Amino acid sequence: NRLHAVDITSSSFRLMWPELLSQETGYYTIEYAPTDYPARKRTKQVSGAHTSLLLSNLAPETTYEVALIPESNIHYFPPQTTRVTTLAEEITPAQVFISESGPHSFHVSWGPALDSVLSYQILYGPLPGNSVKLLEVDGKSNSTVVENLAPNTTYLVTVTATYRSGKEKSLSAKACTQEGE
Repeated sequence: NRLHAVDITSSSFRLMWPELLSQETGYYTIEYAPTDYPARKRTKQVSGAHTSLLLSNLAPETTYEVALIPESNIHYFPPQTTRVTTLAEEITPAQVFISESGPHSFHVSWGPALDSVLSYQILYGPLPGNSVKLLEVDGKSNSTVVENLAPNTTYLVTVTATYRSGKEKSLSAKACTQEGE
């Protein structure tokens, strides 16, 4: 029943701690900073009724020093500390799959699906050639159908993920349409 972290991702974790205070008897101060950069300390306060708090907007693959300071007007509680290391950032698209290919369309899907992606752009155009079309889909989607294509043609398909942080990551695959009737 000590301070500990659960649901650890590349950019967040949830702190859990035992019930030391109540709404009436005080509040908690949570201080956290990357162990390599103690000067980047951030502080949050929550009421004494809380026994958990989600910390987000964290750096991936970083160890944080976290302190829980119970601020009570009745008892003294020593601060509790823990260290939590965030996970490496998952990158999407890590794979692009082409399926259900017909003469005029094919299905494009990709993975993994991540919460940190805002949107995906699907660029596609025949090879060789430089006429490229763009399709944009929501960050929650992980597949789309590309239509109005020429039969018996090889297309280059590039899926680009735009992250909430502004970063982008692209992956390409080739797709061939079937011969027409």
